[in-house]
Amino acid sequence: MTTQDAPRTRTRSYSYALEVLDTGAALRMSGLEYMRALAAGEIGAPPSMITTLGFSNPLDLEDGKAAFEADAADFLLNPMGAVHGGFAATLLDTVMGAAVHTSLAPGLGFTTSDLSVKYTRAILPGTGRLRAEATIVHRGRQMATAQGTVIGLADGKLYAHGSTTCLIFPLTSVKG
Repeated sequence: MTTQDAPRTRTRSYSYALEVLDTGAALRMSGLEYMRALAAGEIGAPPSMITTLGFSNPLDLEDGKAAFEADAADFLLNPMGAVHGGFAATLLDTVMGAAVHTSLAPGLGFTTSDLSVKYTRAILPGTGRLRAEATIVHRGRQMATAQGTVIGLADGKLYAHGSTTCLIFPLTSVKG
């Protein structure tokens, strides 16, 4: 391969905080209070995954509802030149988990036990800003289900939708 044939390259760098979240706040705050405090930077920096993938802070946090925004970008490509499906899946998992989190009482945690994603069209690097929104469908004592959508802000089109089941459990201790 000659220099002429060499692929163009870019460098991507970013900074993320190494400080540990105040996860003990989950023992004393409701899930909605926790998520709002996290978004406001009151209990630590955003989780590093949020910074790595370029997600916004949580938006429109209400009981059982959440939203995030993110940009489709060329560093997220699959071998066919579209944004990798894992980006939309992670965005949906994040927003649906946040919606569940907003419904928790102090001292409760959750984990995703099932994630289902349906893609309706390709996300391309030029797609632009995406908005993911989620709401709880059912909230029980030990389980919650939520549904979410990923919509292009520029074109209003649905790019993906999904559902999740989350297991709810008491936090007996939290390690950072």
